[in-house]
Amino acid sequence: MWTIVIIVAAVLVLAAVALTMRTMTRRRHLREQFGPEYDRTVEAGQSRGAAERDLKEREERHEALEIRPLPSTVRDRYARDWASVQEHFVDSPDQAVGEADRLVTTLMSERGYPTENFEQQKRDLSVEHSRTLDHYRIAHEVKGRAGSRDTTTEELRGAMVHYRALFEELLKDDTASPDEERH
Repeated sequence: MWTIVIIVAAVLVLAAVALTMRTMTRRRHLREQFGPEYDRTVEAGQSRGAAERDLKEREERHEALEIRPLPSTVRDRYARDWASVQEHFVDSPDQAVGEADRLVTTLMSERGYPTENFEQQKRDLSVEHSRTLDHYRIAHEVKGRAGSRDTTTEELRGAMVHYRALFEELLKDDTASPDEERH
């Protein structure tokens, strides 16, 4: 009888250890994948478990997206478009920030990200671009106030810098094969 109790207890302990290790492995993966977005999601959520489920759902949705590499000619065109937007900043900072937002959104769309909703954009971008997501949040917030007396030229300049951080990350193409790069 004691043998059965000891075996059952050992199985329960092993199951608990396995579950704990699985949870720790999943948590480590999510922390590495999402970086600062992991902490933001945990802080904003009801519980760590709910936040981690949310992040896992983001990963699953992202896997279903068809994120495409950009041919070098298209990347060059976007780089020229960005330079043009920056030049417009001198004469019309408010409009340039709006142009920067539209250019980032267009680039996202061309890469294969859905762009119809800012909240969903942030969620989709968080999977591969979590390190620059705060830049996007800040720039978008300033853009929302652009044109009012609530924004300074310095804030608008900062928004351009923030947009550029995400723009450059979206523009670089870590997924292209060496053959695609040569063509």
